Amino acid sequence: MERIAVMTDTNSGISPEEAGRAGVFLLAMPFTVGDRVCLEYLDISHEEFYQRQTEGVQISSSQPAPADLLAMWDRALEEHDKLIYIPMTSGLSGSCATAQALAGEYDGRVLVVDNRRISVPLKQSVLEAVRLRDAGRSAAEIAQRLTEKALDSHIYISAEDLNHLKRSGRITPAVAAVGTVLNIKPVMKILGGKLDMHCKVRGMKQARQAMLDAIAHDLEHDFAGRKVIIAAAYSGDAQAGQAWAEAVHTAFHDYPFMSDPLPLSIGCHVGPGALGAAIFADYDL
Repeated sequence: MERIAVMTDTNSGISPEEAGRAGVFLLAMPFTVGDRVCLEYLDISHEEFYQRQTEGVQISSSQPAPADLLAMWDRALEEHDKLIYIPMTSGLSGSCATAQALAGEYDGRVLVVDNRRISVPLKQSVLEAVRLRDAGRSAAEIAQRLTEKALDSHIYISAEDLNHLKRSGRITPAVAAVGTVLNIKPVMKILGGKLDMHCKVRGMKQARQAMLDAIAHDLEHDFAGRKVIIAAAYSGDAQAGQAWAEAVHTAFHDYPFMSDPLPLSIGCHVGPGALGAAIFADYDL
């Protein structure tokens, strides 16, 4: 039986403690906070991140350094025959393509899977890879399964403060200015791993309802008759995030549910106070 290591990055929302319990190698994603490079969980907490962001400190996301990526691969392969690396979707970052190119130097021992997911849906895929490995599946079989399910995930997210979206280039300064004056909140969607606009509404109350309506629509159409998981996510205040998670869970109480803070790579663009909801197909047991 192959000895298989499973690895992801902190864009999955998996904390170092969770990774340790699951036996997952976890690469901390880097951020530039002012003139300082920080690694998620290692050098900066989520609380400090959003505090600095609220203070107006310039924050931007970055790809992991190839040297750091390769060092973790090499460490994992010291005791494993194969490594399955599941980074964030290629639709939001070039880090997946970089990893795929670097894997070519490992003679098939490193399999980089573009699972087209981020945050809670990506976390579910990583845990599924662990389950399949422990069930005796080969690295090739696990990679194929994750690839087959790559597009079975819809994420919706809305930001409280449009200025963060402006700074990250997701919306123009003019749109941010008008939206702030009129209290317009964009509800964005990530389908197939790519970010797009879903709708625009007045205020976060309507944004929350728009996300719940989108999940309900997906249940009746794209995911009709399928086993699914519903998820909630948030940035910043944990109490507000918990209230949102309870609202999502209550609305869809008949389905398995997951909830996590948004990874900081998303927080760079949406700032504190953002809310998200997702629906994704469960893996067949």
